[in-house]
Amino acid sequence: MTKEYTLIDKRSSAASHEIMGADESARKGHCDFADKNVLLIIAGGISAYKSLELIRLLKKFGIKTPAILTAGGQQFITPLSVSALSGEAVYTDLFSLKDESEMGHIQLSRQADLIVVVPASANIIARAANGMADDLACAVLLAANKDILICPAMNPQMWENKATQHNIETLQSRDIDILMPDSGEMACGEIGAGRLPDPEHICAEILSRLSGQAKPLTGYTALVTAGPTYEKIDPVRFIGNRSSGKQGYAIAQALYKQGAEVHLISGPTALTPPKGVHIYNVESADEMLDASLKALPADIAICTAAVSDWRVENAADQKLKKCDDGLAPILEFAQTPDILKTLAEHKTLRPTLLIGFAAETNNVDKNGRDKFKRKGCDALLVNEISAKNAVFGADHNRVDYLTQSPENKEINTDAWPYMSKAELANMLVSKIIQQLEKTKTIPHTQCSTPKLKATK
Repeated sequence: MTKEYTLIDKRSSAASHEIMGADESARKGHCDFADKNVLLIIAGGISAYKSLELIRLLKKFGIKTPAILTAGGQQFITPLSVSALSGEAVYTDLFSLKDESEMGHIQLSRQADLIVVVPASANIIARAANGMADDLACAVLLAANKDILICPAMNPQMWENKATQHNIETLQSRDIDILMPDSGEMACGEIGAGRLPDPEHICAEILSRLSGQAKPLTGYTALVTAGPTYEKIDPVRFIGNRSSGKQGYAIAQALYKQGAEVHLISGPTALTPPKGVHIYNVESADEMLDASLKALPADIAICTAAVSDWRVENAADQKLKKCDDGLAPILEFAQTPDILKTLAEHKTLRPTLLIGFAAETNNVDKNGRDKFKRKGCDALLVNEISAKNAVFGADHNRVDYLTQSPENKEINTDAWPYMSKAELANMLVSKIIQQLEKTKTIPHTQCSTPKLKATK
């Protein structure tokens, strides 16, 4: 019998496991945290209180945590509470004669092994993205020559605002890491993405960076297709669709962050290519197939592109003109190549793990299952395209994750909740790592995956 699954706890249930895993990996690599220095920048927001628990966790590993507390942050916690927990100095003022004489803002950034902004409000993100330096926190970020990890936390509408997303993309383009926020109910009562991850999860991220441990997908090659394809009617017109490429780009970035060498085959989009990813721009389905085959061999392939199902067989070399008789031109159609199925049936270079996406408007469960059987892939993510789940061009998505039981070939469905496309990308990559560990393709990495609970 097929089971339906619901996500009950995406990070917190595995948080302690993450810390233990990061600590164990560090010990195996003989990493001593006692000489490490993490500069915390605590900005304004109700989640500022979580920074106190983060300090406590880091202190257990002997990590020094000097802190900068912004004016906004001081509205929620006090310098005394931060200093009492950390045993370190707390800095608040760029123009403090005492602080500048004892430890100038330049030295603050130089002595840190890692700088962590937690929580990062929309305000400090915007100021950092625009290179402002008129307070201590932003001056340190601008002067930093060390790695920076930013942990956003804010109202869901503020997080989804195009201005905030543009600022996030700007920071990422400057090699600043972003720990994407969780989704859930906020202090203001609204529900959506914007919650600060649990301190245990942030601690695990910090330990991983400080230990310099190898990422779980290091040495593996991933192929990702993304965006729409355009099939020419004439030099001016084409057949296409509304795909923005956001989901595929988010997956490519998530794979790269876990150490994979990523080849992104992209149809026409308005997106900035993810950092560190090899990008190949194509237009038609034939071009996307050709580029995908040239990118083989690949250990992982994820086909998110919304490939046009048909092309015009008699595409015109000149612009088609309206006729006085009011008759429309007759277009002859031919099917485009099935990229996912072609990769699945490749006799010598089939990817070790092959995952597809399917967009359906009706009979979603049946059509998704039928497509999964036809395609021959290892997993299929099915999303419903409807007014209530506007996927194309949106920043959020909801999918059913289909896999096949190796014992009885039964198709199992995991119903993933509505979440940001960045979160979905991270969740999928965690699933990939889990699957590769299970098949012993890669060693066990203690990678945390969302906990799933079966429901009737």
